[in-house]
Amino acid sequence: MGCLNINSSKMKSEKNENMGSVKNSLIAFQDKKIRKTLFNEEWWFPAVDIVAALTDSTDPKGYLKDMRRRDEGFAQGWVQIATPLPIKTSGGIQQINCVSTKGAFRLVQSIPSKKAEPFKRWLAKVGYERVQEIENPELAQERMLELYRKKGYSDQWIEMRLRGIAIRDKLTNEWNHRGIQKEKDYAILTNEINKATFDVSIKEHKQIKNLDPKLKNQNLRDNMTDLELLFTILGEASTKEIAKSRDVQGFGENKDAAIVGGTIAGNTRKNLEKETGKKVVSKKNHLGLIQESKSKKQIIKS
Repeated sequence: MGCLNINSSKMKSEKNENMGSVKNSLIAFQDKKIRKTLFNEEWWFPAVDIVAALTDSTDPKGYLKDMRRRDEGFAQGWVQIATPLPIKTSGGIQQINCVSTKGAFRLVQSIPSKKAEPFKRWLAKVGYERVQEIENPELAQERMLELYRKKGYSDQWIEMRLRGIAIRDKLTNEWNHRGIQKEKDYAILTNEINKATFDVSIKEHKQIKNLDPKLKNQNLRDNMTDLELLFTILGEASTKEIAKSRDVQGFGENKDAAIVGGTIAGNTRKNLEKETGKKVVSKKNHLGLIQESKSKKQIIKS
């Protein structure tokens, strides 16, 4: 399988069907979730998340304030250590004080915790992986390839999935350039493309796939068949080209472009369904089809 030239920042900043333009995600330290976001080509972490991971405090914000009162040097250097960055929260995108890897080490020094040393090693590993990816962008792609392979996906599906990530990144960058900033607007526009492409909303599409909307790690695209991924890519690529050719600006014009782009993919889907007599959208996913194919081969052999 040929390699796709997708740089690491794009790999890390994929916006899924429910996310906006903020490039952040979750990682875990000893079962504690820590948010991270890319800023100036390095990972930054909310200070309160680090405090929560190391102290088990029920009030990490209060703990952090007490730290700044106790440690005069830490308090005086706080402005140089922490930077407010947009972070996804349960209440939407908010500006939260974040620290770089270097700042996180300084923060850890002020927290008396048995977890401090394991956290430092974990933090060094996270930071080092990011440095590696900046120096060699193919590493990010290789890590994603390995992750999907371990889950059982075929190389053909993985290549299409990675191509979809690249197209998605270009589309969201185009939206950002054309005045789309709010997370909910990204979600609405993505939903419009999906409806025009498949005649179902993202929520309905997930229901067809038997995905639990309460589980955020159940990504719709990771549960698509080859054809569903293909038409998703066509809808988003078409939307980007239409937005550029029409020079659209603002939410209303971008929404119109999204509907037209999705309709182009939708019409192609309908033509295929007419010729084959089969619906493109189904409850099956790529992994299920692979397993079904293996079972049929075993029956034939037996």
